[in-house]
Amino acid sequence: MAATDDELLLESASLIETSDEGSYVAHDSLAGLPVYTTIHRIRLVVREMIDDPYTIEQLQDIRMNALIVRPLVGKLYDPKDLSIVYCLLVNRTQFLHERSFQSHLQTVSDARANLCELAACRILRRFDDESRGSDAGLLLLANILVAGLDPFQNAPSSQKRLPFGRKLTALEVAILSDSKIFLLSSSCQKVIDAVYQGQITYTPLSSMDILPDRYKTRPIALYNPRKAPLLNHYRLIVPRLRGMIEACQFIILLVLYILTMVRRKGSEVTVEEMIFWTYASGWILEEFAAIVEHGWQVHMQNLWSFLDLIFITIFLAYFAVRSCALAVPRIDQATSTSAFAILSLAAPILLPRLAFTLMPDNMLFIALRAMMRDFTVLTLLAVWCFAGFFISMKWLLHLHLDPQDAADPPSSATISKWMLWIWFGLDGTGIERSVDFHTTLGPALMIAFAFLGNTLFLTILVAKLTNTFSQIAGNADAEIQFRRAVLTFEGVKSDAIFGYPPPFNILALLFLLPLKLVLSSRQFHSVNVAATRIVNMPLLLIISLYERQRPLWSGAEPRRPSRWRALWSWTYTGLFPHGEIYAMFGEDSSVCSAHEGGVEGF
Repeated sequence: MAATDDELLLESASLIETSDEGSYVAHDSLAGLPVYTTIHRIRLVVREMIDDPYTIEQLQDIRMNALIVRPLVGKLYDPKDLSIVYCLLVNRTQFLHERSFQSHLQTVSDARANLCELAACRILRRFDDESRGSDAGLLLLANILVAGLDPFQNAPSSQKRLPFGRKLTALEVAILSDSKIFLLSSSCQKVIDAVYQGQITYTPLSSMDILPDRYKTRPIALYNPRKAPLLNHYRLIVPRLRGMIEACQFIILLVLYILTMVRRKGSEVTVEEMIFWTYASGWILEEFAAIVEHGWQVHMQNLWSFLDLIFITIFLAYFAVRSCALAVPRIDQATSTSAFAILSLAAPILLPRLAFTLMPDNMLFIALRAMMRDFTVLTLLAVWCFAGFFISMKWLLHLHLDPQDAADPPSSATISKWMLWIWFGLDGTGIERSVDFHTTLGPALMIAFAFLGNTLFLTILVAKLTNTFSQIAGNADAEIQFRRAVLTFEGVKSDAIFGYPPPFNILALLFLLPLKLVLSSRQFHSVNVAATRIVNMPLLLIISLYERQRPLWSGAEPRRPSRWRALWSWTYTGLFPHGEIYAMFGEDSSVCSAHEGGVEGF
């Protein structure tokens, strides 16, 4: 039998094989690629081509594209080398790193980094164009973006490697290097959408697993729900489904938090509070595992990561105070009240976190996160600089104060409160009482602080936040797709702990981790899979039935519709009676090619 075009394409990349699920899977065919040599070759070529500062808009110009970008793509593109995109993004990361300590080459380094990103976009698009958009081509693009590569791969033996180094994927390097143009490209988005929907499955690379189960490592493959097991526990780490599961888990956490605060009984521990302790501990364990999975730098790119860290800090402080109050009976009622007072601070964190979870693509939330980061940095710098005014006032107070005349000198807290009110323009008591520090120098210091803090700093702050919002709003599509890429990359988990929802993950850690020390890898894998399927059996059944009835990809063969399936797929159309217009385009377009005459018939 003659090989099809898809099979020939896969054979050219050494990717063809059939898995248990009936899909193509990838060998470790990238192991022979000269990644180390390619990285340094690209670096030399880019440094030779770019020696002047160019903006990203200038490099995207038609003339610059013909003079620089297109020749670079033609020189680097090799259909047999799937590591070119990865090597270009690694060079972009290095050029961005160099600008931090080579100030005289900062703009040139930015231009070289932008050139690497544009070249990576064009080369990935060229791979996509030559694959003709088939399933095999999608699998080829997936191997380019999510297959792990080592920067020192096939390096000379004299090169020293880092002992803690690990393989990275092109998608991870793109996130680390903030390559938003690359992530916005249609070829990259095709792979991200396929991974997000679960059409492409694989076992990701991770920094460290809390509960590792690497007996069966899934290669990059196309998923077919009709040939997969009924209870497929790997579907729990599909980013789209994972996002829904985590949203439900957070809603449960929020409900338990509200019940705990509403039904609190002082020093007495309620049932709701005990359940909240247990569930919140499991939720924190999952957050910790997410940080460990892909590293701190990638996790902090998540839209709501800072809110999770604030809540974890508040919960740990509350739990510590509450535990002291329960462990020591002599501690009075005020300690328990203080614990609940600390826990009440979580309300301004959890409610916005729910909005961030339900609307992760909202432009307002994306801009709000960036503006809060800028606000925090500017505020810390202002506090650092304006601390000198506070010290001067304290010294003036001690020098000018007469112990026999002053009965109630202002304390440090009072002085700080006066300065804060002046800073935000709320009250001028500090200016009126400034003569208590010194008749002349006290008012001068307070007025200078008012000008610098209330006028100059706030003006700079408003200008900075306005500029940040305008930049994000002007590049809204890239920002949204970047956040979605982060969610997709973080959604694919390799740690077995994510197969257990809170608080079952605590039990899995307590019982399965010791078993790993006494069982073989195969035995531990069997126990882990059985436990995961038992805990998540209802959810896995729902996922399997839904995907088998309504497949999201073309690899699944259509079934003859039955009466029960017609009832399953029934949809109310009373408010939208014109759905046939869009439903018609959802049918298989192959009927057009089968029509006599085809396009020429027109």
